[in-house]
Formats: sequence, structure tokens, C-alpha cells
Amino acid sequence: MSEETNTVTVPDEIIMSQIYYIRGHKVMLDSDLAKLYEVETKQLKRQVKRNVERFPEDFMFELTPEEYHFSRSQNGTLKQGTNIKHAPMVFTEQGVSMLSSVLNSKRAIQVNIQIIRIFTRIRQIIADNTEVRLEIEKIKNKLDDQDKNMEIVFNYLDEFLEKQNHSNTPRKGIGFKPDNF
Repeated sequence: MSEETNTVTVPDEIIMSQIYYIRGHKVMLDSDLAKLYEVETKQLKRQVKRNVERFPEDFMFELTPEEYHFSRSQNGTLKQGTNIKHAPMVFTEQGVSMLSSVLNSKRAIQVNIQIIRIFTRIRQIIADNTEVRLEIEKIKNKLDDQDKNMEIVFNYLDEFLEKQNHSNTPRKGIGFKPDNF
């Protein structure tokens, strides 16, 4: 097997731009995947329908007309004037992985490997981002506590200074004072 057949030249940015967030899942549209695999969308759908038991709902689901309309208006997934006969299928990370087993092509396998790596990278970025946010919250809480402590210290200092100012006023002497001196 030569080096060229093992390497797929799809920029990661293109794949990343084709990952959408629908129903709480990061998914890819069947038409986008078909382009990446260099097959027709109807061929991809046909293979999925022949192997539907491999694609439970958490691997693949069809968009409702409302979801499709929203994704079309938000992402421009279809050219103006283009109609669809069937609702688009969307595939989660696990569904994309399963596609390589039903699309028996070297290209599908290589593209899937690349897509899975990108999903993993996205998951790591989200995890790193969450950790950073938690650290920032910890720092904010510590600063809030320190601010409260500093406020208490300044209040004590203000009270102390007030007492000092009152103590500098001339006072009547106390104690025994003989008149003869």
C-alpha cells in the first residue's frame, strides 16, 4: 500500500466547519459526509438503510422539517431552489465511525479516521475550556473572599484612625494637682 492511498487531503478546517450541534449532539450531515467520501448522498443513505440495525438513534437520526429548515437557513446547506425528497440524515461521532463499516472504501475509512480525530480534538478543547473556566471561578471566589477580608481590615483601620483622632484632642488632666506649685 503506497503512502498516497493512506493519506486523505481534506483540510481539518473543512471538516470542522461541517460539524453542527443538533439535539444536544455534535453531528455531520449526510450530504457533507457523502462529499467527503466522494460518493453520492443517495448511495450513502442506501447503505445506511440496508444496515439500519447498526445505526441506533444516538448514532444517526433524520432531521425534522423544522430542524432541516433551520439548518438550511442558518448554514446554507442547500443551494437556493434545490429541493430534497427525503429528510437529511445526521450522524454523531459514533455514527460516522459506523459508516466506515458499511461504506467499504479506503477513502471512507481514511476520512473517518480523520473525522474521529477531529471529534476527539473538539472534545478535548471543550474539556480544557471547562477546566479553565473552573479555575477562573476558583480565583474569583478567592478574590471575593480576599476583598471581604480587605474590607474588614480597612473598616478596622478607619475605626482605629477615628479613635486616634479623638484621642489627640486636649483632655483635662486627671489625678492630684497641688494648688501651691
